[in-house]
Amino acid sequence: MKNYDDEIALKTDFVSKKNIKSEKIKTTNINILLNRVRLDRKKTLQKKFLLIFFLAVTVGLIGIFFI
Repeated sequence: MKNYDDEIALKTDFVSKKNIKSEKIKTTNINILLNRVRLDRKKTLQKKFLLIFFLAVTVGLIGIFFI
């Protein structure tokens, strides 16, 4: 009877430690996620500005060349 109780205690202890570890993995800081979104938006905005700038320069040069 004693061995059976010990086995149950060991199993529940193992399960509780496993749950604690899995909870720590699942938690994330919302500020990190928001900062990542802000940085992604900033990068895409910079890419759009560069693309528009190069398009404007290209159209301007082609316009000057043909005039």
